[in-house]
Amino acid sequence: MNNDNTVIARSVTDPSAFGEIFHRYAGAVHRYAARRAGDAVADDVTSETFLIAFQRRARFDPAREDARPWLFGIATNLIHRHRIATARVLKAMERSAPSPVTTHHPDEALDAQLAVGRLAGRIRRLSAGDRDCLLLFAWAELSYDEIAEALHIPVGTVKSRLNRARRLLRSTPEEGENGRPDLAPQTA
Repeated sequence: MNNDNTVIARSVTDPSAFGEIFHRYAGAVHRYAARRAGDAVADDVTSETFLIAFQRRARFDPAREDARPWLFGIATNLIHRHRIATARVLKAMERSAPSPVTTHHPDEALDAQLAVGRLAGRIRRLSAGDRDCLLLFAWAELSYDEIAEALHIPVGTVKSRLNRARRLLRSTPEEGENGRPDLAPQTA
């Protein structure tokens, strides 16, 4: 099996070789995009990601063996264009969670639905940078180094953003960081 850098280099003179990169990673990029922006946007983001990657393949750093950070970086930038859709998905998840007041028979599935709704609201309240790092880590399963490469930021910034996101996600709904009321705006 050829490393990604070898396949991409070959695709510069043999464009059909790039299909191997598509087959390796299209499913993962699509799943990530669907989780970030919904199914309706995921097809477009996936298509655009690979179109842009194909167009820029001659500029791919041959020292990089793994194309995933590069592809997820492109996808993340495209998702920013669809930020409104991302906010809608998280709002829908938050709204779809049943109200604890209206439920009479607690069970594990209901508890999970409530938790997802609360968590979706908290994810939506994160800054775009914090949310990108968190979702690349949790949904795309990228390492800190790969996230740094994908977003073109230092690894230390990735660690700081993930730490802040985790801290905010663990806070109670009524309080934000440091026990203060959470007054963060709900932006995409």
